[in-house]
Amino acid sequence: MEPVLEPTRHDARSGLADDAVTPQGGVDLRVLAGLPDIRPDDDLAAILIEALGRQGLTPRDGDILVIAHKVVSKAEGRVIALADVTPGDEARELAERIDKDPRKVEAILRESTRVVRAVKRPDQREGTLIAEHRLGFICANAAVDESNVGAADTIILLPEDPDLSARRLGERLEAAFGVRLGIVITDTFGRPWRMGLVNVAIGLSRVPARVDLVGERDAFGRELSVTMPALADELAAASGLLMGKRDKTPVVLFRGVDWQPCDSSASELIRPQQEDLFR
Repeated sequence: MEPVLEPTRHDARSGLADDAVTPQGGVDLRVLAGLPDIRPDDDLAAILIEALGRQGLTPRDGDILVIAHKVVSKAEGRVIALADVTPGDEARELAERIDKDPRKVEAILRESTRVVRAVKRPDQREGTLIAEHRLGFICANAAVDESNVGAADTIILLPEDPDLSARRLGERLEAAFGVRLGIVITDTFGRPWRMGLVNVAIGLSRVPARVDLVGERDAFGRELSVTMPALADELAAASGLLMGKRDKTPVVLFRGVDWQPCDSSASELIRPQQEDLFR
């Protein structure tokens, strides 16, 4: 008999559930525990299928898996040893200006279409490089990262095509369990006007990037004129409560989300240049 997922509360660091039940109609989040360290060429879909079965988390129609990009990137071989990177003149000049490893700067430039800002404050050990990633995201270091890579002097890049990665994982999981699933691939971004980091969506399968509520009415009957929640980013941000940097919990299963499947892309969350008031 399939185990039933009861709505529960969670410890945001460990993902452990207690016995308190959320109100009826609430959303349930469950960490997929016990995943191995992912390596290049690992069959990530097979690993997720096995882990879901082992944990008794049999997916149901409408469930959504939110997955940190690093396990996807590792499986796809998007890991680079800095020893294999030869910096060019632009990378060396930028690296000297912001006190950053020129090999890392070279990797950032290769992933970018342009550098938005390069600055080093007196209180910083290493400066800040904001770049526009080739996929359109504007973020620190073009999402090139060194945390949770698993080896010294090694960096990890975003998947080549996160939407395609999400679709492929979704197709394998749907075939294995015979249900309709959503997939959201995430990364951690800073915000220009707020301190701290949150998870955002960088790859989607079936899950709407945004939900258009224009024309509907609020709780007091007032017609909504501009309301368009970024559902994929809301899911990504919520998953961050259970994706601790030290916990090795890169996958969270959502159940109870109100959503309608569609053809979607994380690129829909990037504000068009003509609407960007700060570019």
